[in-house]
Amino acid sequence: MNTYWLTNTTLETGYQQQHGIISRTHTNTFHIRVENGKITKILPAQELITSDLPTYNAKQYLMLPSFRDMHIHLDKTYYGGKWKAPSIPVNGIWTRLQEEERLIPELQPQATDRAKRLIDLLLSAGTTHIRSHCNVGPIEGLTNLEALLRASEDYQDKAFVEMVAFPQQGLLRSNAVSFIRDALRNGASYVGGVDPASIDGDAEKSLQTIMELAVEGNANVDIHLHEPGQLGIFTMKRLAELTEEAGLQGRVTLSHAFALADIHGNKLDEIAEMLARQSISIASSVSLSKTIPIPFLDKKGVEVFLGDDSITDHWSPFGKGDSLEKAGLLAERFGLSDERALGQTLQYITGGITPLDKAGKQVWPKQGDAANFVLVDASCSAEAVARRAQRKAVFYQGKQITGSLS
Repeated sequence: MNTYWLTNTTLETGYQQQHGIISRTHTNTFHIRVENGKITKILPAQELITSDLPTYNAKQYLMLPSFRDMHIHLDKTYYGGKWKAPSIPVNGIWTRLQEEERLIPELQPQATDRAKRLIDLLLSAGTTHIRSHCNVGPIEGLTNLEALLRASEDYQDKAFVEMVAFPQQGLLRSNAVSFIRDALRNGASYVGGVDPASIDGDAEKSLQTIMELAVEGNANVDIHLHEPGQLGIFTMKRLAELTEEAGLQGRVTLSHAFALADIHGNKLDEIAEMLARQSISIASSVSLSKTIPIPFLDKKGVEVFLGDDSITDHWSPFGKGDSLEKAGLLAERFGLSDERALGQTLQYITGGITPLDKAGKQVWPKQGDAANFVLVDASCSAEAVARRAQRKAVFYQGKQITGSLS
Protein backbone atom coordinates (compact mmCIF):
# COMPACT_ATOMS: atom_id res chain seq x y z
CA MET A 1 0.00 0.00 0.00
CA ASN A 2 2.27 2.79 -1.25
CA THR A 3 0.18 4.30 -4.04
CA TYR A 4 -3.40 3.13 -4.44
CA TRP A 5 -7.04 4.14 -4.79
CA LEU A 6 -9.44 3.85 -1.86
CA THR A 7 -12.83 3.60 -3.55
CA ASN A 8 -16.39 4.10 -2.30
CA THR A 9 -15.37 6.16 0.72
CA THR A 10 -18.02 8.21 2.53
CA LEU A 11 -17.11 11.81 3.38
CA GLU A 12 -19.11 14.52 5.09
CA THR A 13 -19.86 17.44 2.76
CA GLY A 14 -22.13 19.77 4.74
CA TYR A 15 -25.16 20.13 6.96
CA GLN A 16 -28.79 19.85 5.86
CA GLN A 17 -31.12 22.35 7.49
CA GLN A 18 -34.85 22.60 7.98
CA HIS A 19 -36.36 25.91 9.09
CA GLY A 20 -32.87 27.19 9.93
CA ILE A 21 -32.08 24.21 12.18
CA ILE A 22 -29.46 21.60 11.34
CA SER A 23 -31.30 18.33 10.87
CA ARG A 24 -28.57 15.99 9.68
CA THR A 25 -25.12 15.77 8.13
CA HIS A 26 -24.93 15.49 4.36
CA THR A 27 -22.48 12.92 2.94
CA ASN A 28 -21.31 11.72 -0.46
CA THR A 29 -19.17 8.87 -1.73
CA PHE A 30 -15.71 9.47 -3.17
CA HIS A 31 -12.67 7.73 -4.58
CA ILE A 32 -9.45 8.79 -2.83
CA ARG A 33 -5.93 8.39 -4.18
CA VAL A 34 -3.17 7.88 -1.63
CA GLU A 35 0.43 8.31 -2.64
CA ASN A 36 3.49 8.09 -0.38
CA GLY A 37 1.48 8.68 2.76
CA LYS A 38 -0.51 11.64 1.40
CA ILE A 39 -4.00 12.11 0.00
CA THR A 40 -3.34 13.32 -3.55
CA LYS A 41 -6.76 13.14 -5.27
CA ILE A 42 -10.40 13.13 -4.19
CA LEU A 43 -12.90 12.27 -6.94
CA PRO A 44 -16.69 11.84 -6.83
CA ALA A 45 -17.58 8.15 -6.88
CA GLN A 46 -19.49 8.71 -10.14
CA GLU A 47 -16.20 9.26 -11.96
CA LEU A 48 -14.67 6.18 -13.53
CA ILE A 49 -11.14 5.40 -12.39
CA THR A 50 -8.84 4.30 -15.21
CA SER A 51 -5.65 3.27 -13.53
CA ASP A 52 -3.38 0.26 -13.11
CA LEU A 53 -2.92 1.12 -9.43
CA PRO A 54 -4.24 -1.22 -6.75
CA THR A 55 -7.75 -0.35 -5.55
CA TYR A 56 -9.26 -1.07 -2.15
CA ASN A 57 -12.99 -0.92 -1.54
CA ALA A 58 -13.97 1.12 1.53
CA LYS A 59 -17.54 -0.23 1.23
CA GLN A 60 -19.02 3.22 1.93
CA TYR A 61 -17.62 3.33 5.44
CA LEU A 62 -17.21 6.85 6.83
CA MET A 63 -13.70 8.31 6.83
CA LEU A 64 -12.64 10.25 9.94
CA PRO A 65 -9.27 11.74 10.96
CA SER A 66 -7.31 9.25 13.05
CA PHE A 67 -7.32 9.85 16.78
CA ARG A 68 -4.83 11.13 19.35
CA ASP A 69 -4.34 10.01 22.95
CA MET A 70 -2.57 12.97 24.50
CA HIS A 71 -2.13 11.72 28.06
CA ILE A 72 -1.32 8.12 28.87
CA HIS A 73 1.25 6.20 30.93
CA LEU A 74 2.54 3.37 28.75
CA ASP A 75 5.36 2.50 31.12
CA LYS A 76 3.40 1.40 34.20
CA THR A 77 0.42 -0.79 33.44
CA TYR A 78 -0.91 -4.21 34.36
CA TYR A 79 -2.43 -4.49 30.88
CA GLY A 80 -1.27 -7.68 29.21
CA GLY A 81 -0.55 -9.28 32.57
CA LYS A 82 -2.71 -10.79 35.31
CA TRP A 83 -5.69 -8.80 36.56
CA LYS A 84 -4.99 -6.76 39.68
CA ALA A 85 -7.13 -4.01 41.22
CA PRO A 86 -5.49 -1.02 42.96
CA SER A 87 -4.97 -1.09 46.70
CA ILE A 88 -7.03 1.22 48.88
CA PRO A 89 -5.28 4.64 48.97
CA VAL A 90 -4.87 5.24 52.72
CA ASN A 91 -3.31 8.64 52.22
CA GLY A 92 -4.33 9.64 48.70
CA ILE A 93 -1.55 10.40 46.24
CA TRP A 94 1.12 9.90 48.92
CA THR A 95 0.11 6.25 49.26
CA ARG A 96 0.52 5.82 45.51
CA LEU A 97 3.94 7.49 45.50
CA GLN A 98 5.15 5.20 48.28
CA GLU A 99 3.72 2.23 46.41
CA GLU A 100 5.61 3.18 43.24
CA GLU A 101 8.95 3.08 45.04
CA ARG A 102 8.43 -0.68 45.36
CA LEU A 103 6.24 -1.38 42.34
CA ILE A 104 8.12 0.33 39.48
CA PRO A 105 11.23 -1.88 39.75
CA GLU A 106 8.93 -4.94 39.78
CA LEU A 107 7.17 -3.78 36.60
CA GLN A 108 10.29 -2.83 34.64
CA PRO A 109 11.08 -6.32 33.23
CA GLN A 110 7.63 -6.39 31.57
CA ALA A 111 7.50 -2.70 30.62
CA THR A 112 8.41 -3.04 26.92
CA ASP A 113 6.05 -5.94 26.25
CA ARG A 114 3.13 -4.37 28.09
CA ALA A 115 3.69 -1.02 26.39
CA LYS A 116 3.47 -2.79 23.03
CA ARG A 117 0.21 -4.47 24.03
CA LEU A 118 -1.17 -1.14 25.13
CA ILE A 119 -0.12 0.53 21.87
CA ASP A 120 -1.85 -2.30 19.97
CA LEU A 121 -5.02 -1.59 21.94
CA LEU A 122 -4.85 2.11 21.08
CA LEU A 123 -4.22 1.38 17.39
CA SER A 124 -7.18 -0.99 17.19
CA ALA A 125 -9.42 1.86 18.37
CA GLY A 126 -8.08 4.32 15.79
CA THR A 127 -5.36 6.19 17.72
CA THR A 128 -2.18 6.88 15.73
CA HIS A 129 -0.71 9.75 17.82
CA ILE A 130 0.28 8.94 21.40
CA ARG A 131 1.77 11.18 24.07
CA SER A 132 3.06 9.06 26.92
CA HIS A 133 4.31 10.27 30.26
CA CYS A 134 7.23 8.14 31.39
CA ASN A 135 8.59 7.91 34.93
CA VAL A 136 12.12 9.33 35.16
CA GLY A 137 14.06 9.83 38.39
CA PRO A 138 16.26 8.21 41.03
CA ILE A 139 13.93 5.21 41.44
CA GLU A 140 13.56 4.44 37.72
CA GLY A 141 16.68 6.02 36.25
CA LEU A 142 16.09 6.04 32.48
CA THR A 143 15.01 2.38 32.44
CA ASN A 144 11.32 3.13 31.83
CA LEU A 145 12.20 5.54 29.03
CA GLU A 146 14.48 2.98 27.42
CA ALA A 147 11.68 0.39 27.61
CA LEU A 148 9.24 2.72 25.86
CA LEU A 149 11.76 3.69 23.21
CA ARG A 150 12.30 -0.02 22.46
CA ALA A 151 8.54 -0.51 22.21
CA SER A 152 7.97 2.53 20.00
CA GLU A 153 10.69 1.47 17.56
CA ASP A 154 8.43 -1.36 16.42
CA TYR A 155 5.63 1.14 15.66
CA GLN A 156 7.47 3.81 13.68
CA ASP A 157 5.36 3.04 10.59
CA LYS A 158 2.14 2.64 12.58
CA ALA A 159 1.96 5.57 15.00
CA PHE A 160 3.68 8.71 16.24
CA VAL A 161 4.74 8.25 19.87
CA GLU A 162 6.15 11.18 21.87
CA MET A 163 7.57 10.97 25.40
CA VAL A 164 7.24 13.21 28.43
CA ALA A 165 10.06 12.85 30.97
CA PHE A 166 7.86 12.65 34.07
CA PRO A 167 9.23 13.00 37.62
CA GLN A 168 6.36 11.19 39.36
CA GLN A 169 7.99 11.55 42.79
CA GLY A 170 8.42 15.29 42.28
CA LEU A 171 11.06 17.15 40.30
CA LEU A 172 12.61 18.78 43.37
CA ARG A 173 11.39 16.34 46.00
CA SER A 174 13.21 13.42 44.38
CA ASN A 175 16.18 15.37 42.97
CA ALA A 176 15.20 14.34 39.45
CA VAL A 177 16.60 17.33 37.53
CA SER A 178 19.68 15.54 36.18
CA PHE A 179 17.54 12.57 35.13
CA ILE A 180 15.14 14.82 33.23
CA ARG A 181 18.08 16.48 31.47
CA ASP A 182 19.45 13.07 30.46
CA ALA A 183 16.01 11.93 29.29
CA LEU A 184 15.75 14.94 26.97
CA ARG A 185 19.09 13.97 25.46
CA ASN A 186 17.96 10.39 24.97
CA GLY A 187 14.54 10.44 23.33
CA ALA A 188 12.11 12.45 25.46
CA SER A 189 10.76 15.65 23.93
CA TYR A 190 8.75 17.07 26.87
CA VAL A 191 9.71 18.20 30.36
CA GLY A 192 7.17 16.89 32.85
CA GLY A 193 6.28 17.96 36.34
CA VAL A 194 3.72 17.30 39.04
CA ASP A 195 2.00 19.60 41.55
CA PRO A 196 4.80 22.17 42.03
CA ALA A 197 3.48 23.39 45.38
CA SER A 198 2.02 20.35 47.13
CA ILE A 199 4.50 17.67 45.99
CA ASP A 200 7.64 19.68 45.22
CA GLY A 201 6.96 22.06 48.11
CA ASP A 202 8.18 25.14 46.26
CA ALA A 203 5.99 26.19 43.34
CA GLU A 204 8.27 29.00 42.22
CA LYS A 205 11.48 26.98 42.18
CA SER A 206 9.75 23.96 40.61
CA LEU A 207 8.20 25.97 37.76
CA GLN A 208 11.41 27.93 37.18
CA THR A 209 13.38 24.69 36.95
CA ILE A 210 10.89 23.12 34.54
CA MET A 211 11.06 26.09 32.21
CA GLU A 212 14.86 26.29 32.42
CA LEU A 213 15.11 22.61 31.44
CA ALA A 214 12.73 23.20 28.53
CA VAL A 215 14.67 26.18 27.20
CA GLU A 216 18.02 24.44 27.68
CA GLY A 217 16.85 21.30 25.86
CA ASN A 218 14.62 23.06 23.30
CA ALA A 219 11.81 20.90 24.65
CA ASN A 220 8.08 21.26 25.26
CA VAL A 221 6.40 21.18 28.69
CA ASP A 222 3.56 19.03 30.05
CA ILE A 223 2.83 19.35 33.78
CA HIS A 224 0.44 17.26 35.87
CA LEU A 225 -1.58 19.74 37.95
CA HIS A 226 -4.00 18.14 40.40
CA GLU A 227 -3.85 21.02 42.88
CA PRO A 228 -7.34 22.41 43.56
CA GLY A 229 -8.80 25.86 44.07
CA GLN A 230 -6.67 28.94 44.55
CA LEU A 231 -3.45 26.94 44.86
CA GLY A 232 -3.96 25.47 41.39
CA ILE A 233 -4.98 28.84 39.95
CA PHE A 234 -1.88 30.49 41.43
CA THR A 235 0.28 27.83 39.73
CA MET A 236 -1.46 28.41 36.38
CA LYS A 237 -0.93 32.16 36.59
CA ARG A 238 2.75 31.80 37.38
CA LEU A 239 3.19 29.22 34.64
CA ALA A 240 1.60 31.61 32.14
CA GLU A 241 4.00 34.37 33.16
CA LEU A 242 6.99 32.06 32.80
CA THR A 243 5.72 30.78 29.45
CA GLU A 244 5.68 34.34 28.12
CA GLU A 245 9.12 35.11 29.57
CA ALA A 246 10.62 31.98 28.01
CA GLY A 247 8.90 32.46 24.66
CA LEU A 248 7.32 29.00 24.92
CA GLN A 249 3.83 29.96 23.76
CA GLY A 250 2.17 26.99 22.08
CA ARG A 251 4.60 24.54 23.66
CA VAL A 252 3.15 24.16 27.16
CA THR A 253 0.39 21.78 28.30
CA LEU A 254 -1.37 21.50 31.64
CA SER A 255 -2.58 17.97 32.31
CA HIS A 256 -5.78 17.63 34.36
CA ALA A 257 -5.86 21.26 35.60
CA PHE A 258 -8.54 20.34 38.14
CA ALA A 259 -8.56 23.83 39.66
CA LEU A 260 -10.51 25.01 36.59
CA ALA A 261 -13.48 23.06 37.97
CA ASP A 262 -13.38 25.14 41.16
CA ILE A 263 -13.83 28.63 39.69
CA HIS A 264 -16.73 30.29 37.90
CA GLY A 265 -17.89 33.54 36.36
CA ASN A 266 -15.40 36.33 35.83
CA LYS A 267 -12.60 34.38 37.49
CA LEU A 268 -12.99 31.52 35.01
CA ASP A 269 -13.17 34.02 32.13
CA GLU A 270 -9.92 35.62 33.28
CA ILE A 271 -7.98 32.35 33.58
CA ALA A 272 -9.30 30.93 30.30
CA GLU A 273 -8.32 34.11 28.44
CA MET A 274 -4.89 34.00 30.08
CA LEU A 275 -4.33 30.39 28.94
CA ALA A 276 -5.50 31.21 25.43
CA ARG A 277 -3.26 34.27 25.25
CA GLN A 278 -0.18 32.14 26.00
CA SER A 279 -1.45 29.21 23.88
CA ILE A 280 -1.25 26.89 26.90
CA SER A 281 -3.20 23.73 26.09
CA ILE A 282 -5.08 21.42 28.44
CA ALA A 283 -4.94 17.61 28.43
CA SER A 284 -7.94 16.07 30.18
CA SER A 285 -9.05 12.52 30.88
CA VAL A 286 -12.68 13.73 31.35
CA SER A 287 -12.63 12.80 35.02
CA LEU A 288 -16.10 11.91 36.26
CA SER A 289 -15.25 13.06 39.76
CA LYS A 290 -14.05 16.52 38.76
CA THR A 291 -14.63 17.54 35.15
CA ILE A 292 -13.23 20.86 34.01
CA PRO A 293 -15.44 23.07 31.74
CA ILE A 294 -14.04 21.82 28.43
CA PRO A 295 -16.59 23.33 25.98
CA PHE A 296 -16.27 26.71 27.71
CA LEU A 297 -12.47 26.59 27.44
CA ASP A 298 -12.79 25.76 23.74
CA LYS A 299 -15.04 28.77 23.18
CA LYS A 300 -12.42 30.94 24.86
CA GLY A 301 -9.77 29.68 22.45
CA VAL A 302 -8.00 27.22 24.75
CA GLU A 303 -6.88 24.07 22.93
CA VAL A 304 -8.08 20.99 24.80
CA PHE A 305 -6.91 17.42 24.16
CA LEU A 306 -8.25 14.19 25.61
CA GLY A 307 -6.27 11.24 26.91
CA ASP A 308 -6.83 7.96 28.73
CA ASP A 309 -4.35 8.58 31.57
CA SER A 310 -4.12 5.31 33.50
CA ILE A 311 -5.25 2.04 31.96
CA THR A 312 -5.50 -0.95 34.29
CA ASP A 313 -2.71 -0.04 36.68
CA HIS A 314 -2.13 0.68 40.37
CA TRP A 315 -3.83 4.08 40.00
CA SER A 316 -7.01 2.91 38.27
CA PRO A 317 -8.57 -0.42 37.22
CA PHE A 318 -10.48 1.25 34.38
CA GLY A 319 -9.71 2.43 30.85
CA LYS A 320 -10.53 1.09 27.39
CA GLY A 321 -7.81 2.77 25.36
CA ASP A 322 -10.54 4.19 23.13
CA SER A 323 -10.37 7.90 22.28
CA LEU A 324 -13.76 7.82 20.58
CA GLU A 325 -15.23 6.53 23.83
CA LYS A 326 -13.66 9.53 25.58
CA ALA A 327 -15.21 11.92 23.05
CA GLY A 328 -18.60 10.31 23.55
CA LEU A 329 -18.24 10.57 27.32
CA LEU A 330 -17.40 14.26 26.96
CA ALA A 331 -20.48 14.81 24.80
CA GLU A 332 -22.69 13.07 27.37
CA ARG A 333 -21.14 14.96 30.28
CA PHE A 334 -21.81 18.36 28.73
CA GLY A 335 -25.06 17.65 26.88
CA LEU A 336 -23.54 18.00 23.41
CA SER A 337 -26.37 16.08 21.78
CA ASP A 338 -27.33 17.91 18.57
CA GLU A 339 -25.89 17.00 15.17
CA ARG A 340 -23.31 19.76 14.95
CA ALA A 341 -22.14 19.66 18.58
CA LEU A 342 -21.64 15.91 18.48
CA GLY A 343 -19.66 16.08 15.25
CA GLN A 344 -17.47 18.92 16.50
CA THR A 345 -16.58 16.88 19.60
CA LEU A 346 -14.14 14.99 17.37
CA GLN A 347 -11.77 17.97 17.60
CA TYR A 348 -10.73 16.95 21.11
CA ILE A 349 -9.32 13.61 19.90
CA THR A 350 -7.93 14.60 16.47
CA GLY A 351 -5.71 17.58 17.21
CA GLY A 352 -8.48 20.00 16.26
CA ILE A 353 -9.40 18.37 12.93
CA THR A 354 -13.06 17.81 12.02
CA PRO A 355 -14.49 16.95 8.58
CA LEU A 356 -16.81 19.98 8.75
CA ASP A 357 -16.16 23.32 10.42
CA LYS A 358 -18.80 24.86 12.69
CA ALA A 359 -20.38 26.62 9.70
CA GLY A 360 -20.76 23.33 7.86
CA LYS A 361 -17.98 23.85 5.32
CA GLN A 362 -16.00 20.75 4.40
CA VAL A 363 -12.42 21.24 5.62
CA TRP A 364 -11.10 17.67 5.77
CA PRO A 365 -9.75 15.77 3.94
CA LYS A 366 -7.94 17.93 1.39
CA GLN A 367 -5.36 17.12 -1.23
CA GLY A 368 -1.98 17.10 0.46
CA ASP A 369 -3.26 15.98 3.85
CA ALA A 370 -1.48 13.14 5.60
CA ALA A 371 -3.28 9.85 5.00
CA ASN A 372 -3.97 9.27 8.70
CA PHE A 373 -7.58 8.18 8.97
CA VAL A 374 -10.08 5.72 10.37
CA LEU A 375 -12.94 4.02 8.53
CA VAL A 376 -15.95 3.62 10.81
CA ASP A 377 -19.37 2.05 10.50
CA ALA A 378 -21.41 5.22 10.90
CA SER A 379 -23.35 7.64 8.72
CA CYS A 380 -21.61 10.76 10.09
CA SER A 381 -19.32 12.08 12.82
CA ALA A 382 -22.26 12.74 15.13
CA GLU A 383 -23.35 9.11 15.01
CA ALA A 384 -19.75 7.91 15.36
CA VAL A 385 -19.33 9.89 18.60
CA ALA A 386 -22.75 9.14 20.05
CA ARG A 387 -22.64 5.41 19.30
CA ARG A 388 -18.86 4.87 19.55
CA ALA A 389 -18.92 3.45 16.04
CA GLN A 390 -17.06 0.28 15.18
CA ARG A 391 -13.61 0.87 13.69
CA LYS A 392 -13.34 -1.07 10.42
CA ALA A 393 -9.81 -0.04 9.38
CA VAL A 394 -7.08 2.32 10.58
CA PHE A 395 -4.50 3.98 8.32
CA TYR A 396 -1.28 5.78 9.22
CA GLN A 397 0.76 7.59 6.57
CA GLY A 398 -1.24 5.71 3.97
CA LYS A 399 -0.52 2.27 5.39
CA GLN A 400 -3.37 0.12 6.65
CA ILE A 401 -2.42 -0.91 10.19
CA THR A 402 -5.67 -2.58 11.31
CA GLY A 403 -8.56 -4.07 9.40
CA SER A 404 -8.56 -5.80 6.03
CA LEU A 405 -10.02 -4.10 2.98
CA SER A 406 -10.52 -6.22 -0.13
